[in-house]
Amino acid sequence: MRSIRWGITTLEIVQGDITKQAVDAIVNAANERLVGGGGVDGAIHRAGGPSIMAECDRIRGAQGGCPTGTAVITTAGKLLAKNVIHTVGPIWNDAAPEECDRLLQNAYRSSINLAVYHGLRTIAFPSISTGVYGFPIHRAAPLVFQTVHIHLMEKSPLIEEIRFVLFSERDVTVYEETLRNFVTNLKDDDDSIDS
Repeated sequence: MRSIRWGITTLEIVQGDITKQAVDAIVNAANERLVGGGGVDGAIHRAGGPSIMAECDRIRGAQGGCPTGTAVITTAGKLLAKNVIHTVGPIWNDAAPEECDRLLQNAYRSSINLAVYHGLRTIAFPSISTGVYGFPIHRAAPLVFQTVHIHLMEKSPLIEEIRFVLFSERDVTVYEETLRNFVTNLKDDDDSIDS
């Protein structure tokens, strides 16, 4: 299963490059200091150019950075997207597993809240924390779908599309299987689903 509708929102799973997504916002798996890095973070800064880092510098000067589980928004520079939402996921083993779960869910919630606040309708997410931060993807994916589903149904009905842009076929397969299982386990009378 690569796509589904929850209310007015389409969720889509794609394999590709998040820097090439033409959406209102792409989400950057940033670090707390907002200083760029490797993986998705480095790719976004390289492709978007120096204006993204200039805004990160301004945010860092004003509030010291972006604590784990929170999010901030900047321009997207030269990217096709209009904005970049920078969020910080947990580093696996830096805290108890349950605390890592909570912080990961907060990173997704904070990103969606920020998008709604700014009137954005389409968002592309990477798989936050499952790369160099070491969060097991098989544990992360169910948390992602649970968090997004609850948030969309209860608080953010104006988001039209959430796209999960994953780099590897392996990650795509994990997300597809997780989404299929999540939908199967939802109550039969949940008429918000249109797969």
